[in-house]
Amino acid sequence: MFSARESKDFILTASSTSSSPLTYRDAGVDIDAGDALVERIKPAARRTMRPEVLAGIGGFGALFEISKKYREPVLVSGTDGVGTKLKLAFQWRRHDTVGQDLVAMSVNDILVQGAEPLFFLDYFACGRLDVNTAATVVEGIARGCELAGCALIGGETAEMPSMYPDGEYDLAGFAVGAVEKSQIIDGRAIHAGDVVLGLASSGAHSNGYSLIRKIIERAAPSLELDIGGVALADAVMAPTRIYVKSLLALIQALPVKGMAHITGGGLTENIPRVLPEHLTAVIDRANWTLPPLFQWLQKEGQVADAEMHRVFNCGIGMVVIVAKADAGVAMQLLAAAGEQVHHIGLIEERQGRAQTIVA
Repeated sequence: MFSARESKDFILTASSTSSSPLTYRDAGVDIDAGDALVERIKPAARRTMRPEVLAGIGGFGALFEISKKYREPVLVSGTDGVGTKLKLAFQWRRHDTVGQDLVAMSVNDILVQGAEPLFFLDYFACGRLDVNTAATVVEGIARGCELAGCALIGGETAEMPSMYPDGEYDLAGFAVGAVEKSQIIDGRAIHAGDVVLGLASSGAHSNGYSLIRKIIERAAPSLELDIGGVALADAVMAPTRIYVKSLLALIQALPVKGMAHITGGGLTENIPRVLPEHLTAVIDRANWTLPPLFQWLQKEGQVADAEMHRVFNCGIGMVVIVAKADAGVAMQLLAAAGEQVHHIGLIEERQGRAQTIVA
């Protein structure tokens, strides 16, 4: 993994106007730069290793042994990217946080089914490889893997001339986790009367950035504009929070009935993904304060409340559903683990209503 590159460009010519020999570098692919990147990122990847890794960086495939602590392990996988948040990374030359975003989007997704993230692979594609930029991105990926407790076991760097403009790249990631078959969290245990807890986000995470960019384009603010005590650029580019360690600890302590990662679709479209058809989540917006970044976005974009709730996380990056009797202890445990947690709503019988009501 982390191979120097397999270029996907095919150069077809009927004839050549020069008799001089051509090299891959002449075609726009620098193998030496790819090799240099591999050496740069190896220490970062090593920091994420787990005992189950049998063979990782450098081979054609990575080997990972499933821990014997599982009696009936079920593998859970997820893949995602960073989306148009990358456009701002290019424009503002802020490459240090998008790697964590990449990891977070996949590990938080598989976490909601109770899975412990085991390993992660990344794909970095560009037109011309800038070793420093790529290394900065991968350092962020490794940091995300450390926060999630999973191994950065491999990946691919693809340099493809003419596919991407200079200075731009694309990212994709793939996470695999495991959960005991008897402990899969699928929402079927949720009942009316259960409590909906919301864990604070670190910002917009990696969703809604096409709208965010449109609002910034219209408002044309200074990147140093104060947004709740931080510069606008810092607030917008804050990396996605990774909830893995705190929620895995919670799952070990008490029954968690359902979880929802609040990504594209916001609160109104993600919570229903874990609810039985006959139930609805009634969310009280008065139970938490809309963070300054979202207040600014809503004001400058004149975005309606309903649109905010279906595009952005609005300050809630993860939803956890527990029995009413367990809610107090759950909030205490999550707070002790470093999470800011709010009692944001209740589960009720649906009775013809939408599956999530934010009011």
